[in-house]
Amino acid sequence: MKIFNTLTRQKEEFVPLEPGKVKMYVCGPTVYNFIHIGNARPMIVFDTVRRYFEYKGYEVNFVSNFTDVDDKIIKKAIEEGVDADTISKRYIEECKKDMEGLNVKPATKNPLATEEICGMLDMIGNLIESGHAYVAADGTVYFRTKSFDGYGKLSHKNIEDLQSGFREIKVTGEEGKEYPTDFVLWKPKKEGEPYWESPWCEGRPGWHIECSVMSKKYLGDQIDIHAGGEDLVFPHHENEIAQSESANGKEFAKYWMHNAFLNIDNRKMSKSLGNFFTVREISEKYDLSVLRFFMLSAHYRSPLNFSAELMESSKNGLERILTAVQKLKDLESSAAGDSFKEGESREAVDELVAKYEAAMDDDFNTADGISAVFELVKLSNSTAGPDSSRAYVVYLKETIEKLCDVLGIVTEKKEEILDSEIEKMIAARQQARKDKNFALADEIRGQLLLKGIVLEDTREGVKWKRA
Repeated sequence: MKIFNTLTRQKEEFVPLEPGKVKMYVCGPTVYNFIHIGNARPMIVFDTVRRYFEYKGYEVNFVSNFTDVDDKIIKKAIEEGVDADTISKRYIEECKKDMEGLNVKPATKNPLATEEICGMLDMIGNLIESGHAYVAADGTVYFRTKSFDGYGKLSHKNIEDLQSGFREIKVTGEEGKEYPTDFVLWKPKKEGEPYWESPWCEGRPGWHIECSVMSKKYLGDQIDIHAGGEDLVFPHHENEIAQSESANGKEFAKYWMHNAFLNIDNRKMSKSLGNFFTVREISEKYDLSVLRFFMLSAHYRSPLNFSAELMESSKNGLERILTAVQKLKDLESSAAGDSFKEGESREAVDELVAKYEAAMDDDFNTADGISAVFELVKLSNSTAGPDSSRAYVVYLKETIEKLCDVLGIVTEKKEEILDSEIEKMIAARQQARKDKNFALADEIRGQLLLKGIVLEDTREGVKWKRA
């Protein structure tokens, strides 16, 4: 299995720190509002990475945090006249609802920044004692970037050039920095903000120290994979490396994975452009399984363009898979024969599984993996029928389901409730057929089609689907 490592800018063979186990940390959202579809991409991508490791037999310790103290959270709390804790708790729960809708598996641990302050104070104290950090006159603690020889190795920038990429939040006392790229580990409180006691001042942690501490506590000094969106490469992940390796004296993460940006109709998503969508808003138009399928239709390192047309295409593609699985389930109930009589077809199934695994082994190429699933669907539609052995039908069904599960795609069609008018029309058509009034039956079928309901007469009875 090969992974593209942002650190080395090349694909590398995955070799875990401990055989059979994967320690993986993914930076989670700052919880001040509903998550947007840009937030959803890393959630879906790295959930799929986790699922594939588990498919390959690895035990995965998957940690993803919630940043529950931040300027944006405080601003939202002030606007609503509540405390910051109320805001963060509300949107953690809303985020979890959206993640469930996207079929993102719960993390092994979802640590909260506010519950790990003691660990942050310990690491900051360690960095000060070792000379990697210093305290400004107002109590702000900065990391001394020039004390860490490897600073810039992830973003592949020279330390002298990094000022242009610097985006640390401006705080009182910033004039106390020794060097422009030094970044905040601890900041003094402002009036009305939540704060904690520390040896340096009453205040709260900087953004970057949170993940270093939570990763260390729940995964150890060294981890296999650290992941997130490409916007986190600098400064967040760069600063995490500097802190963690200075504090622990060890390489922090062996492999760094970053997903590319999501654009909307070929433009960067932005509230000012009016093309900003939350996952919750998308769920009002589409089942979130469609959004997940769409997100995996491109390689995670490729920019992805979101549009209504592409979502419709994803919806139709997903429907093809679900329909094929449902057909196999119907055949399973009537097929006989526990021994295979479809030798060549079974070999073709195995070849497509190998093709799927080759795609996923090559830096988790879900786009090519999905293509292999579509080929399985095509094979199923052309080779599985009333005369197929039950063994072959079940093998096909379970194979498609297994590969879809890695992608987080639930192959069970959701039961839809028809309104009473449509139910009556279907019943009336059935009665017309029973009465051999086929003209009326065809007329009702046409009326249903105009309402977007397609009927299919099968040996098992009438089945329907939305057009």
